[in-house]
This record gives sequence, structure tokens and C-alpha cells, in this order.
Amino acid sequence: MAKTRAEPELDRELADLPPELRWREWMHRVEAVLFASAAPVPREDLARVVGQGASVDLLVEDLAADLEGRAFEVARVAGGWMLRTRAAHAPAIRAAADVGDQALDLREYDIAVLAAIAYRQPITRDGLKEIFGREIGRDLIGRLHARGLIATGPRAPRRGAPYTFVTTERFLLAFGLESLRDLPDREGLEDAGVRPGNGSLSGAV
Repeated sequence: MAKTRAEPELDRELADLPPELRWREWMHRVEAVLFASAAPVPREDLARVVGQGASVDLLVEDLAADLEGRAFEVARVAGGWMLRTRAAHAPAIRAAADVGDQALDLREYDIAVLAAIAYRQPITRDGLKEIFGREIGRDLIGRLHARGLIATGPRAPRRGAPYTFVTTERFLLAFGLESLRDLPDREGLEDAGVRPGNGSLSGAV
């Protein structure tokens, strides 16, 4: 059997290059990793392809500046970075290629329930009922589950130990959030047209 040729070890430091070219090569590596990844790449993963003293944040910042005026951008979402097409070009992409149905296709009430889960997680169906003043159907919860926007959380410490619901990384990606700390305040939520009944969403995150 032929021996599998080992991959050459990555030269992270690039000590033989002058500083400007070294920085540019690190930027290209960061861009290549982001380009090849379908999910956000965290800082610690990007740090594996650059020198020990290099600032990943500054490299990403310079890369973002390089991409100004281009059709895609660096976005900070779900605890990492990713390359994505700028929103202005979405109609052109849909017109030229079959990219599938990527819309969330959620009803207004679905979004209100999703917002309540995001602000009050982990929360049970009974907790959602208290907010909205009515039972939240299993089919609605199922739609949010099917789109990967929510997941089952820990069981609540009460009689029957009901399951709770929490949002997912897919939720952060879908709404362009780096973390739950980026959720708008209640006033911002209402300005966006999300008014889940008479219940309060304040003080959750």
C-alpha cells in the first residue's frame, strides 16, 4: 500500500516575510478559512492559522475594510465571524441561481412567540401561556423547532418537570446577532411590530 503523504506543518509565524507581507498573508488565511466555512468561525479557530502575537480582531477588521465596496462582507454572528453576501444583492442572487427557499416563512404570531422564548429562556409552554394569555399550540412550537430556531432546554424544577425551550445558534444566525446580549430592548422590539399580548418581556437577558 502506498503511504499517505503527511500534510506539511503550517508555518504560523512566517518569520521570513517582512511585517507588511506577513500581515497580508495572515489576512488571506483568515479570509480563506471564513470562505470555506458554512458556519461562524470563532476567534480561537482563526488564531490557529496566524502568528502567536497576531491580533485576530485587528486582522478581521482589516479584512472587513478590504471588502468595502465588494458584494460580500465579514459579519460577526453567533460568537464568531463569517463571510456573507450583502443584503442589497439578495434579489440578484435569487434571480440568477436556484438557492432554494431560505426564508424562515414565519407568521407574525410565530415571531412573537420566538421573541418571548429569546427574552425569557429557558421557558416552558406554561410560561409562554402566562405571557400571551392563551395556550401555545404544539404545532407552533413544532414549526420553530423544524426551522432550527429553538431547541429543548433543561426541565423546569417544578411538578412534572416540564421541558423548557431555548433559542439556538441558528436563531442568532437568522437574525444577525452575535449573542443574546444583542437582542433589542422591549421598546425596540415593539418598534419592530412585535407586541406579544399584554405580557412583559422585560428583564430576561
